[in-house]
Amino acid sequence: MIAKNSIFTSVLVVGCIIILVSFAIRSSFGVFQIPIAEEFNWLRSEFSLAIALQNLAWGIGQPIFSAIAEKIGDRRAIIIGGFTYASGLLLSSAAMTPQAHQIYEILVGFGVAGTGFGVILAVVGRASSEKNRSMSLAIATASGSAGQVIGAPIGELLLNYMPWQSVFVIFSITILSTLLLLPFMRVSVAINHRNATQNMRDLVGKAVVDPSYSMIFLGFFSCGYQLGFLTAHFPAFVTEMCNPILPASGIYNLGITSTSALGAISISLIGLANIAGTLGAGYLGKTYSKKYLLSSIYFGRTLVCAVFILAPMTPISVILFSLLMGALWLATVPLTSGLIAQIYGLRYMGTLYGIVFFSHQLGGFVGIWLGGRLYDAYGNYNIVWWIGIAVGVFSALVHLPIKERQKSWV
Repeated sequence: MIAKNSIFTSVLVVGCIIILVSFAIRSSFGVFQIPIAEEFNWLRSEFSLAIALQNLAWGIGQPIFSAIAEKIGDRRAIIIGGFTYASGLLLSSAAMTPQAHQIYEILVGFGVAGTGFGVILAVVGRASSEKNRSMSLAIATASGSAGQVIGAPIGELLLNYMPWQSVFVIFSITILSTLLLLPFMRVSVAINHRNATQNMRDLVGKAVVDPSYSMIFLGFFSCGYQLGFLTAHFPAFVTEMCNPILPASGIYNLGITSTSALGAISISLIGLANIAGTLGAGYLGKTYSKKYLLSSIYFGRTLVCAVFILAPMTPISVILFSLLMGALWLATVPLTSGLIAQIYGLRYMGTLYGIVFFSHQLGGFVGIWLGGRLYDAYGNYNIVWWIGIAVGVFSALVHLPIKERQKSWV
């Protein structure tokens, strides 16, 4: 029992560190929007499309890397992902045209897929007991939030001392350094499932035509849309639209003296609040229906976004929105991945979650790309916000008919 717990602990700790670093880097891209656009005199949509393609590549790469992990091993898949991530960042640091950025960010997206949730959550899910799986997945997901806490502020801090190109180089070295921890990630954990001989094509084929799986797939779209839009555009949105931070205000005295700093801090606050929100979702997922919890989260997001966009934007409202939205931010991930494991088993959980995650990243692509395009067309983000509110309502409703019983063919 002690040896088994030791194996699980090493898997969880290493997995959390890799996700933390991976997400710290990817969550910082919003702070590069204005510096890159101003240096090259680009439209907002140019770098937005690069980030959008990064998210789309992440979604396409997720089931690919999950399948690679299940075929040749988790550590090998993570190594491939880490080198792909670093290559994309290094090439991006030398990019001089929008097209070059857009191409290289595709590599970054595939790198995030190889070092992110799809591969790591499957490893953690297989290593943990059924009783603690929901909480284990929540802890691993919360590590991504911890990365978000530090990612944008570190990016903003480094930009004060060096050009954005140098920051990208530092990021590439950092992601490669996490691969040194892989020898401690012993993943040869036995999988208990009723049909050990069932092949991937058979099980995945049955799952993708199941109505419950389709509803999970469709429901994850709005999560990606909202997260993608906010990660890529919220710092710039706050910088340009928020009322000035007055010297007499409390946050000015805390060192937040500009709306650009507030924009970076807002992403950090979202990540900070999400650590508690994700752990809370994992805890509740042990006892309560995951589909109802997911529906509640999407309804909550919709309400928070609607109130925020309708009210006057002040530094205080930005902070409150960041904390409330953060509590609901990645809380969907342990519940969604746990729901997939509950219904379809653990054997090909990574691949099945990876396919569902493509919907998430397709939503992210749409949110980021629309944000840039509609900003250039209208000079604001209003339409993008309301589309996000509408798809949030859809996701809240589409989860309700899901049947949570494990399939007889698993």
